[in-house]
Amino acid sequence: MTVTAIRSCNGLDIDIVTARAKAIAFDLDGTLARSKKPISQDMADCLTALTHRLPLAVITGGQFSLVHSQILDMLDDRACKANMHLMPTSGTRYYHWDGDTWACVYEHNLSAAERDEAISSLQRHAKEQGIWESHVWGERIEDRGSQITFSALGQSAPLEAKEAWDPTNEKKNRLAQAVSADVPDLAVRSGGSTSVDISLRGVDKAYAVRHFADALGIQVSQVVYVGDRMDPDGNDYPAVKAGTMAIRVSGPEETLLVCDELIRRLPVTA
Repeated sequence: MTVTAIRSCNGLDIDIVTARAKAIAFDLDGTLARSKKPISQDMADCLTALTHRLPLAVITGGQFSLVHSQILDMLDDRACKANMHLMPTSGTRYYHWDGDTWACVYEHNLSAAERDEAISSLQRHAKEQGIWESHVWGERIEDRGSQITFSALGQSAPLEAKEAWDPTNEKKNRLAQAVSADVPDLAVRSGGSTSVDISLRGVDKAYAVRHFADALGIQVSQVVYVGDRMDPDGNDYPAVKAGTMAIRVSGPEETLLVCDELIRRLPVTA
């Protein structure tokens, strides 16, 4: 699938999408919420309504604790948890509600040697490229087991600083390209507003949407995928290439518009 298959929010033929849709998947930061921020009450209401219409996945570069604080903590008992599929750290982990807890369906962790090599490369190239910032908020390189994440301004940087740091994605893309040459057996992706993510090659958002579809017994082409970074260097692009019905949004405000249209047209099933 090519970039031309991506639908923009404004150019969306929602009737065609709803006629084919059997499931829906969302990116998190920049799509459902601003970076590291909880979803709004309006978004919580939309996600709740969608869980009673379609199986719903969240596929994000963040770790499970962030999915919990940004989404799960904002939902109430009306949400159908059994219809939710959570795929943090770029789909390298998969959680599903088993009736009592969020059970881990799979996880693909990096070896200690792979993690050390990735961290060393990130440090070296960030310093060489002048993006090893002198002032950061929190941890700069995070070992998430299945993913190494570099956050140029630290994990706890304020939203305004993060969004202003690399608006064209040039810095992140340049760092990702340099690190890729050092760790050819790993996948290196430009992530959120200030981040670069490293995980096992072949385990990305394409891998996640395929497993999501397999779990439901449907085709990937029947999965709607909503995200904000669908350029070839973006972390949502693998989900596009996998063959989903990809809808590009500019932020949570457009995501709400898409959700509202889907909710109006899709019947309640759960």
